[in-house]
Amino acid sequence: MAPALSGPTWIMARRQTAGRGRRGRAWTDPPGNFAATLVLRPEGGPADAARLSFVAALAVHDALRQLCGPQLNVALKWPNDVLLNGGKLSGILLESIGSGGAIQALAIGIGVNLIAAPDIAEAGAVRPVSLQGETGLLVAPGDLLDALAAAFDQWHRQMRDFGFAPIRTAWLARAARLGETITARTGAVETTGRFEGIDETGALILTGPRGRQAIPAADIYFSGA
Repeated sequence: MAPALSGPTWIMARRQTAGRGRRGRAWTDPPGNFAATLVLRPEGGPADAARLSFVAALAVHDALRQLCGPQLNVALKWPNDVLLNGGKLSGILLESIGSGGAIQALAIGIGVNLIAAPDIAEAGAVRPVSLQGETGLLVAPGDLLDALAAAFDQWHRQMRDFGFAPIRTAWLARAARLGETITARTGAVETTGRFEGIDETGALILTGPRGRQAIPAADIYFSGA
């Protein structure tokens, strides 16, 4: 649909049968859960587009707090998950089309377990949870979409007007396990260290036996998860 769209467009699926997550992993999505994609033409290059995942995570966090109350125990897990009570509630996936380093369209896919979560998690990963299962609260997908679209627009304007710095600050204020020891895994390479934050590009900063390292992409694992 992207080439025919005149501007940023949210597309929500009432039922999704072939959902997928990062690295082609399956994403289970029964009716009543939230599955939506924002399609837009981002300004800048691939690095600028990638930082929109932090905008999306902030938007999910704030939309859920708006609908469920400030007591909701939600946090952000680098690079693109939203946690509830320490379990995975939401995932975000960015995909693009383009050529020669130029992005013609970006799709920001967001899934939220509103009523149900998968029974089995990836080995070593945080447990999947649902909003209803953890809190007893029932949020309709359409209501979440309304709140999410408004929150994304607010944070997107912040980044457009002031750059990534305020997004980085806001994301770190909501980050899970900041200051704790975590493990980053990229393929067969594992790096364990103290989670110091993210840099101006959005890369993960770990301090471990090999000193301070910036990791641009990885899967993150928590001890005791």
